[in-house]
Amino acid sequence: NMSTSMNMGRIVFYEDRNFQGRSYECSSDCADMSSYLSRCHSCRVQSGCFMVYDRNNYMGNQYFMRRGEYSDFQSMMGMTDIRSCRTIPMHRGSYRMRIYERDNFGGQMHEMMDDCDSIMDRYRMSDCQSCNVMDGHWLMYEQPHFRGRMTYMRPGEYRNFRDMGMSGMRFMSMRRITDMC
Repeated sequence: NMSTSMNMGRIVFYEDRNFQGRSYECSSDCADMSSYLSRCHSCRVQSGCFMVYDRNNYMGNQYFMRRGEYSDFQSMMGMTDIRSCRTIPMHRGSYRMRIYERDNFGGQMHEMMDDCDSIMDRYRMSDCQSCNVMDGHWLMYEQPHFRGRMTYMRPGEYRNFRDMGMSGMRFMSMRRITDMC
């Protein structure tokens, strides 16, 4: 598939800080890195964009990474280890997402096509419990102005954030992942 190979990202993980120790190069989703590295404390993103997670199977805290060097996860992101990672495909075209106040697409609904730095300011919404991502890839943040813990949303229906292991997470701002990679 031509389109897949064109936007192939490359990331190299290292066991220790400052790109020391054993390394593992990756250009696809990896649900469990423990068979390659016993721990992971730094990485270099050579191309593309990735989400990294501090637990297996794309669970736990996650962090968005674009091209660059990350010499120490602990001091840069407060993450002690990386256990899984996901590539973010390049998306060209429009972005569209519907956010809902309650789970199962209940309550207030708003359709967005651009970044929103506060759903409270823009829509008078104090909570967002489900969403439907129609187009593009998005980052949703716990706090307004793209702060706090973040979650990667690819196209699909998300009926209940709590069921996705995000209990206690409230999403207050959303940003499109554009070709800033």
